[in-house]
Amino acid sequence: MFEPVKNTRVYEKVVEQIKDMIIKGTLKKGDKLPTERELAERLGVSRTSIREAIRALEVIGLVESRQGSGNFIRESFKDILLEPLSMMFILEKSNPKEILELREVLELQTVVLASHNINEEEIVKLKTLIEEMLKCSDENISVELDKEFHYTIAKASHNRLIINVLEVLSYLIDKFIKDSRKNILADKSNREKLNHNHENIFKALECRDSIKARISMEEHFKLIKENFTE
Repeated sequence: MFEPVKNTRVYEKVVEQIKDMIIKGTLKKGDKLPTERELAERLGVSRTSIREAIRALEVIGLVESRQGSGNFIRESFKDILLEPLSMMFILEKSNPKEILELREVLELQTVVLASHNINEEEIVKLKTLIEEMLKCSDENISVELDKEFHYTIAKASHNRLIINVLEVLSYLIDKFIKDSRKNILADKSNREKLNHNHENIFKALECRDSIKARISMEEHFKLIKENFTE
């Protein structure tokens, strides 16, 4: 499985070999790595090089060390992506318009995928969320229901990459949804429109109609953009 490596910067070759094994599927999420001694023997390098390689893999987020258990390929990457991505948005000075555009690009295609892949359990959950939104008078609760509605659609796409991206971006999107609702509901007549948008999206997904699902989501974003302020 492992091949001996020979190079002046040995630990980098160890890192590359482990990364390559992950790409090929030889190592999978949650797999435990051999001990430092075993790795050193299999690769024909010093334990110091192995420790340097493991440390480098921890820094880039591929490996996690569990006290008393050993080193493992990470099972979740959401948390390690969140901080650098957060800093990137801060440094790039991303504005609400860019977040709106990002969310629109993601959700228009996500709802199409969801229309093809959604299961009955997810349909029931969306229906429950719609019913709760329609009768809810507490805006703080309504915001949470709104966010859960959109995340349920994302999960119903059954595309792990989309789900992971949206989870990493959740801190941005959560705030955006809250601000969007505030802007939309500044005009009280918009509450019915907003509820109607959500109902139409749900009905299209319930019927597994991808065309209507996309059109309904487009109408939802049209309402958001009509009430958008930077």
